[in-house]
Amino acid sequence: MKKVSGKFIYFFGALGGLLFGYDTGVISGAILFIKNDMTLTPLAQGVVVSAILFGAIIGAAAISPLSDKYGRKRMVLVAATIFVVGSLLSAFAQDAQILILSRVVLGIAVGGSSALVPLYLAEMAPAKSRGALSTLNQLMITIGILSAYIVNLTFAQWTDGWRIMLGLAAIPAFILFFGTLYLPESPRWLVYKGFEKKAFEILQFIRDGGI
Repeated sequence: MKKVSGKFIYFFGALGGLLFGYDTGVISGAILFIKNDMTLTPLAQGVVVSAILFGAIIGAAAISPLSDKYGRKRMVLVAATIFVVGSLLSAFAQDAQILILSRVVLGIAVGGSSALVPLYLAEMAPAKSRGALSTLNQLMITIGILSAYIVNLTFAQWTDGWRIMLGLAAIPAFILFFGTLYLPESPRWLVYKGFEKKAFEILQFIRDGGI
């Protein structure tokens, strides 16, 4: 097992919550500039803003069977990849159709992470700190929303600043992807798949980390 601390595990396990908060919050400021650049009607503006929720329905519905089949860690990697792709597509979108599509793609990651992150944290947490760590996801979501508002304010006066607002989400998504490579798999999933010895090693590792 790669030698990483329990705090490392929980931080990167919850980073998906930050992306959830950022991607749902950033559009509130970006849409003020997108509607002028793309000459959007009120209906089109509403579709751009809400498109992420359509994707979230798909992501939330699909993540449970997929994470049971392929594992929590692999699905976090998939979600991080979708976050990167969706963020970059949004930033470079040249018309409303591509922007809406990219927001739906982002929504798949948002819906998936909303279910997967608290699941992973709960399964990795020792009993004594499970309650506190389960709330870490909510903390990261609010930090993500706050970060989105700060970024919106920072780039509001920039030419094509809305592209930067949307595209910056790719940075924590990249960090999440590479950080997840060092995360262990959920012990519960390992037991479910018959890898009891490996699950015990991970639990012992977390316990020895003093978390």
